[in-house]
Amino acid sequence: MERIFVIIASVLVGLALFYGMAFLVKREAGRNYVLAHGWLLHPNAICYWRAALALVALYLYFGLTYQNVAILIFTVAAILDGVDGIVARACNLVSRWGEWLDPFCDKLTYLPPLIGFAYAGILDVKLVWILVIVEFVGQFFARHILKLLGTSGAANNFGKIKAIICFGLVIFCALIQEIQLIIDISDEILISCIVLSAASLLFKFIPNKLYADILSSLNFCCGLISLYLASQDTFTWAILVIILGQLFDLFDGRMALKHGGTKYGPYLDDIADFISFGLAPAFIIYRSGGGILAVVFALLLIFGVAFRLIRFVVVDKKRTDLPDGIFNGLPSPAGALIVLGGVLVAPPHILWMLTTLSVALMVSHVRFAHFGRIILKHLPRPLFFVVSATIIVCLAYILKTKSALLFGYLILASVGVFIVASRKWIGLASRQ
Repeated sequence: MERIFVIIASVLVGLALFYGMAFLVKREAGRNYVLAHGWLLHPNAICYWRAALALVALYLYFGLTYQNVAILIFTVAAILDGVDGIVARACNLVSRWGEWLDPFCDKLTYLPPLIGFAYAGILDVKLVWILVIVEFVGQFFARHILKLLGTSGAANNFGKIKAIICFGLVIFCALIQEIQLIIDISDEILISCIVLSAASLLFKFIPNKLYADILSSLNFCCGLISLYLASQDTFTWAILVIILGQLFDLFDGRMALKHGGTKYGPYLDDIADFISFGLAPAFIIYRSGGGILAVVFALLLIFGVAFRLIRFVVVDKKRTDLPDGIFNGLPSPAGALIVLGGVLVAPPHILWMLTTLSVALMVSHVRFAHFGRIILKHLPRPLFFVVSATIIVCLAYILKTKSALLFGYLILASVGVFIVASRKWIGLASRQ
């Protein structure tokens, strides 16, 4: 229990430092203080300091066994990762060197302790070295290759989310080393870090114009894979793949607006949405059992999603009274989540009621805010990264425990939070 209190205290100290710096740079006097003390508070200097702190923590933990002190120092170093960006943007100190240095110091902060825990028997040694290799290639070769090719890929958030998960993984390893009763999901989390690191590297080489179409294509592939998995009655995996497709769908529109796309992009996006959020969930309803009624409600969902997509393309996109980023009716990804959560936790008759509710909300004229363009846009970036990392860790826990029931409740809770947040934001916007 002592280690839990140490971790909590360390997080509180780190957060106090984070919000203290955020408060400081909001004021002109604070920004002037930063500029006058560049050796300590310049963003690049903060990177150097946090990397040095992490190496000190590494020696204290594995060399001198002052583990609680090491946890405190490492946690502060990890949270400082968010401080340098805040200072850089507030004080107009963003530089190309800083853009390279920040992720490099991230790696110096979490990779050495992960290697240490691997050889201490906590993590899989091979997985850790795979992560190290992918990180090394991304840090030292990706930019040079892009420069030789005369191109630059779109920035992505995979790397930052991965860094937060890696920081958390180090703390988790320290926790399970002391408390043996905790379910060990360290290798599952490590695999998610490898996937995110590889995705961050891969997407750097995708031309900006193709970014949105690639994401739509991945969403389409997720829908097809889900149909196959559902045909094998592996519903949990089928649902997990659909949710992965939703993550791709979340950002394809934003990337199209930011970087443009091909003329076939909008059609590909609509087809992918219909497959992943209409046909695949409907097929899962059918395969989950219930006879002719299962067929009826599966068809109801298909027609509901089709109507929702057609109305959006033919009518809603041309409306002048519908603000940008506001949907007329529940978005089909959220409607699919209601059904998918019900598949995992509810008997057939409750599932059919949830399907009816989902379709009714999708074809209604109730307005909902776009999750990516509105809700995430107004969500502080540090909170966005923390929430994203938390979701991935929760999925790793579910995969480890194989708890379909917990997965279903998590899905329903997430769509409930979206509906409440969406309606609340629209209510606040209408009063302004």
